[in-house]
Amino acid sequence: MDMAPQVAANALTPTLVPTLAPTLAPTLEALRAELDRLDAALHDLVMQRAEVAGQVGRLGVKGAVPLRPGREAAIVRRLLARHAGPFPRTSLVRLWRELICGMTSVQRPLRLAVCDAGGDPGYRAATREHFGALVPLHSYPTPAQAIREVSDGHAVAAVLPVPREDESPREAWWMALLHRDDPRIHVVARLPFWSPRPEGAPQVQAFVVTAAAPDPSGADRSLLGFELALETSRSALGVDLGNTGFASGQVILRRDQGGATALVDVEGLVAEDDPRLAALRSATRRPVVLGAYAVPLEGEAK
Repeated sequence: MDMAPQVAANALTPTLVPTLAPTLAPTLEALRAELDRLDAALHDLVMQRAEVAGQVGRLGVKGAVPLRPGREAAIVRRLLARHAGPFPRTSLVRLWRELICGMTSVQRPLRLAVCDAGGDPGYRAATREHFGALVPLHSYPTPAQAIREVSDGHAVAAVLPVPREDESPREAWWMALLHRDDPRIHVVARLPFWSPRPEGAPQVQAFVVTAAAPDPSGADRSLLGFELALETSRSALGVDLGNTGFASGQVILRRDQGGATALVDVEGLVAEDDPRLAALRSATRRPVVLGAYAVPLEGEAK
């Protein structure tokens, strides 16, 4: 979702400052009346923002994926940077996540696919935390089934467990993204977006994939997929990445029949035409940019 600049600033910024007389001690009745006034002003802004979101949807390509996780992350970061007062920061994030997803659904109805990794309810909970408490979602036992819902256009996005070193080939969904199928599926976000996790919050780690390329948030990490010779070591791959200018984080290295594959998390938003990809000597063919995600926020768990 986005906001069009054509809307007049005064139409979007009504006075929200309390107007109670400073010389009078406010009564409970007066304070409640002021809260009612603020509620109405906030509601007016929500309705105005929905109108603008609808205009954005009408200007976009019909049938295009409406999710812009990078821009959404940038919005939340900006709001937290200016936030002050007693309202909890975690509540501010939740409030804006609900608002963002409601605005997105104005452009196109949201339906999500979730791989619940053996029935773990944490993935459904993490999905609702990020995309809204009432967003339609359907669970699937395998990543391939969830991804297929996106490929077939039945779901806008899929939420999948973050890859592990010891997972089975059936669980290693990122390997399918190496094939650049049509439509091309990309990683576009990481859940949860807020840490540390407060008590009772879902603790799972997940990636969001969709049939659209990731958009920049201003602080991002990318996922690169490699096909390697079977004898390639983790240290050799790390040296190659460093020599080419990549600042790498987690590396998952798999050795299967016929060769090796690797999933590497690197700093920054890497473009498909980044010349460093062609300079990597350890890869048997040009590495594939599997997607990117906004770096999750860290803050006080309150």
